[in-house]
Amino acid sequence: MTQNIDNKSPREYDFALIVGSVGEVTSSIEDALFEAGCDDATLSVKYGLLYMEFSRTAESLERAIITAILDVRRANLGADVLRVDECNLVTMAEIARRIGRSRQLVFQYMSGQRGPGGFPPPSCHLSAGAPLWAWCAVSYWLAQNDILRPEDGWNAEVVAAINNVLELAAQKKRNAALVKQVATELDPLP
Repeated sequence: MTQNIDNKSPREYDFALIVGSVGEVTSSIEDALFEAGCDDATLSVKYGLLYMEFSRTAESLERAIITAILDVRRANLGADVLRVDECNLVTMAEIARRIGRSRQLVFQYMSGQRGPGGFPPPSCHLSAGAPLWAWCAVSYWLAQNDILRPEDGWNAEVVAAINNVLELAAQKKRNAALVKQVATELDPLP
């Protein structure tokens, strides 16, 4: 699924970024972020991390999030954006909540009792009795089957991709040699 963002008029997108290495919000941090372009964010500290809630106008969610990350970097706080505060792993109950349907209906989609079949399998915890699904895969299936707006499916892909890139960057900072070794052994990926 690809989305063409050409000729889309700007609209407001709400999202939050989690930023590391900033344990408190000071006036100098607020000023630096404001001057860097984060004047559309509300700042707070949660669990020792800077939590930035944005309401950003852009042509797409992708542009809104990427420009916000670049603005945080431009503030030169010595802080890294760790992730968009959106979890890609979801339970059956969370899938039901996100689409405004019952868990029973979601189970029927999963088991093939309803819908076209081919619901994505769980991504992890298959044997633990509490499997988790990748929201980007589920939302893609839902959008392909007219259960979810295509834009919502695309936005889930965007957030998952951004978080994957941010996590890889964090992993490289922690252990670049390991990342290089694994990438070398697995490259080229199928």
